[in-house]
Amino acid sequence: MKKNVVISLSGGMDSSTLLLRCLSEYDQVTAISFDYGQKHRVELERAQSLVSYLNSEGHFIKYQVIKLDGLVNLLNSNLVEGGDDVPEGHYAEENMKATVVPNRNKIFASLVQAVALSEANANGNDTDIALGIHAGDHAIYPDCRQEFRDADDAAFRIGNWDAEKVGYFTPYLEGDKFDILKDGEVLCNELRLDFNEVYSRTNTSYKPIQIDGEWYSDYKSASSVERIEAFIKLDRPDPVRYADETGIVHWTKAKSHVLDVLNEYENE
Repeated sequence: MKKNVVISLSGGMDSSTLLLRCLSEYDQVTAISFDYGQKHRVELERAQSLVSYLNSEGHFIKYQVIKLDGLVNLLNSNLVEGGDDVPEGHYAEENMKATVVPNRNKIFASLVQAVALSEANANGNDTDIALGIHAGDHAIYPDCRQEFRDADDAAFRIGNWDAEKVGYFTPYLEGDKFDILKDGEVLCNELRLDFNEVYSRTNTSYKPIQIDGEWYSDYKSASSVERIEAFIKLDRPDPVRYADETGIVHWTKAKSHVLDVLNEYENE
């Protein structure tokens, strides 16, 4: 096994699966989450819940939430508190640009790079940065493009002594969200974890709905549509609970809606 890795843990399906992959391949795992005033802040609760579950199963993770919520009133995005409603539909639609948070991945990358280099210098071991980037990342998010990653990494190496101690771990670069979920199923078996316990502790919804103090995922925003599509392909129900403006809904209703969205998109 390799030594140390630092992962940005959003609380979503991709980074949570990546966390499992890191536990499988590294001796020491550090996970960092960011509170930047996102409307779907429930993802931070899910990330903490997942870390607690994994620790209880014998998989230790060094975990910390970094608060950046002082930015919320300064950011122009539908994804943060105070912004307009998050649009619904398919990721390929033009209105999804409203979910871009300016420079978000650059902000996150700078902090993760700082932590990874600090750990490498403190421990005397080379340290990787784990990224959940995949072929399904969308052109609508420029900071998910490889040219951004390359330029950002070049700036990191120009601006820091000993930056050669930091590498990258990108196991899903050639796959998509379905491939990530398939790997999650394999990893749950390998690490002796309950699949439903893991994925019920994730949030992919950009428009979570609170009912009687409990949070439920929507099934109409693009992030939810993409997640549900992956579960449909895996042929197993999503353990996350879903709701809409009428109240709590069964998985079959969420699944049916997404199948309709996908069919409409493919026929355009």
